[in-house]
Amino acid sequence: MKPPIVVFVSFGLALATASANASTPPEPHRLQPNAPRSVTVSEAETPPVIRAGLLQSTLILLPVEEKIATVFGGDTVDWVFDGGHVASRFISVKPKLANTTTDIHIVSDHGNEYTLQLQEISGDADAHFDSKVFIVPGDKAAKDRLTDMPVFVPAAELDKAKQEAVAAKAAQTAEVKAEESKAETYRNQYPGSLHFDYSWDQKKGKQLGLQQIWHDDKFTYLRGQFQETPALYELKDKKGSLINFDYNAGLYTVPKQLDNGYLTIGKQKVEFHRIDGKE
Repeated sequence: MKPPIVVFVSFGLALATASANASTPPEPHRLQPNAPRSVTVSEAETPPVIRAGLLQSTLILLPVEEKIATVFGGDTVDWVFDGGHVASRFISVKPKLANTTTDIHIVSDHGNEYTLQLQEISGDADAHFDSKVFIVPGDKAAKDRLTDMPVFVPAAELDKAKQEAVAAKAAQTAEVKAEESKAETYRNQYPGSLHFDYSWDQKKGKQLGLQQIWHDDKFTYLRGQFQETPALYELKDKKGSLINFDYNAGLYTVPKQLDNGYLTIGKQKVEFHRIDGKE
């Protein structure tokens, strides 16, 4: 009776060993990146297949002349499409679920359209996925459009332009307010900078038409009602010299502070002096 018992025990151990081997999980499928490659996209041909790895990023690059205007993905639940926050020629695709496929349609700022087929390959015997893919337009019309001006403005660039316009307008508004405030301050303070400290022969001045003389921090002013425009001279060392001035509707504007001078026309002459100036 012992031999049957021995046979029974050995058979039980074999079953246990087989069961343990069956429950052992297979070795993980290690994904390996391929070297960068180029794919030609043509409207008349089947979209090229891009091999993507689970939770791996595949970078798709448009021609250097183009930027991505918009992207349409068939499956936006199990796949992630990331074009970054700044308009560029790059877009990253990443599958979140094994053994899934989807398509992606890229529209460039030059109006070219590129369609690709994406396939997750973690269940494939070949564990290599595409790490970087360069898109090459295969149609002549698409190649010709690369040399033209962009026809679309990427959303990121449009938002940036709007923000810059708003910032520029705000800066301009602030500058205008600052200038208005400065002008208002100047108007309020200007009367205090006027000095009416000249003396002249009032009788001769009246005959000539002279009414008032004053100055501020930069200019000297003479106002009057003159039948003819008198010549204006500056007095230095008791000698008269012609000076530059602007004249408009009876107002002389001299671009300096005059201490002494005179107006003359024909035989009429009126000298004027600052009260604290030197004669």
